[in-house]
Amino acid sequence: MGLLDDKVTIVTGAGRGIGAAAARLFAREGALLVLAARSGAEVEALAAELRAGGARAVAVAADLTTAEGAERTVGAALTTYGRLDGAFDNAGSGLSPAPLAERSEAEWDDTHALNLRGSWLCLRAQLRAMAAGGRGGAVVLNSGVGALVGGFGDGVQQAAKHGLTGLVKAATADYARHGIRVNAVAPGVVRTPSTERFFASGPEFDALVVRSTPLGRAGSDTEIAEAAAWLLSDRASYVAGVTLPVDGGITATRRFD
Repeated sequence: MGLLDDKVTIVTGAGRGIGAAAARLFAREGALLVLAARSGAEVEALAAELRAGGARAVAVAADLTTAEGAERTVGAALTTYGRLDGAFDNAGSGLSPAPLAERSEAEWDDTHALNLRGSWLCLRAQLRAMAAGGRGGAVVLNSGVGALVGGFGDGVQQAAKHGLTGLVKAATADYARHGIRVNAVAPGVVRTPSTERFFASGPEFDALVVRSTPLGRAGSDTEIAEAAAWLLSDRASYVAGVTLPVDGGITATRRFD
């Protein structure tokens, strides 16, 4: 028996990085998967890989900043498996560091469209399906340490991540009585394809990671996926409304500098 055995689970932003790592881990833990991302080719390839290994997985090419994309992803779960038990709303994007007053309106709009509005649209569709199904369920949002602490050069994204903390709390207040648990993971510095440019910029970034992270290293995409899998599983059955740091100790020591 895996952590997610027979649980119909959506993973958004599943084409690469943390989302792809989560899809592979959830498959090993027995989940029945719906993989969604804007890049249909990437999620189709990943779904095929998982099916070749004996898992059940379908792919959905969807713009998750739109209600249509969010609802179509949930619809794929209901059509394919007849229900929805869980979701890891991982789709998101980041910005290179810059002071808050130097950010443009376009950067604000683009960042919040995916990181906050898109997460809300996905969560809304998932909550409706789970409440209507009457079986309960679990949703995990992928947030970040910016939801819990301040940091230099990341104010626009931090505002979006703080918004996710509010969504987690509001959804818990509204839907816990339906047996639906909503939580978030808050990764620290994680090495993924989207962050590789920072590591490639020179030894100064590695030194910053070591200095600001008590465990002295960046996290891996699989380590974030492991935390999400636990929160989605029945082993976390009394955990609701939490934004869980998975950050190597950054938030424990307030050394995010």
